[in-house]
Amino acid sequence: MDTMLAKAVDRLEAALSTETDALGGGKPVDLMEITARKNQSLLELSRLARRPEALEEDPAARERLTGLAKAIEKNRRALELHVRASHEISALIARSITDAESDGTYSLQLGRKAARS
Repeated sequence: MDTMLAKAVDRLEAALSTETDALGGGKPVDLMEITARKNQSLLELSRLARRPEALEEDPAARERLTGLAKAIEKNRRALELHVRASHEISALIARSITDAESDGTYSLQLGRKAARS
């Protein structure tokens, strides 16, 4: 396996692992720094893929890239879960603020009760 490719995969796997572990464990993480590392790795891998020897069949490279694909999928699931949780929390906060500021005069519930009467 090409050493440059192996190092690029190592760096991306490290960034993905750092982010996935932090999100899964509720640990603080510098998302801008992680994003920059992932973007740099993507650029690096894109450049390496354009080289003529990148098209050669290399079982070791294929195995590493398969492992990388699994790490990317695990990271995607962790990010998706984190984003969904953030949306749910923000919706809950928005509802709480609306409820706290409302005296119920114009609530949907009150309108429905009046329509049934």
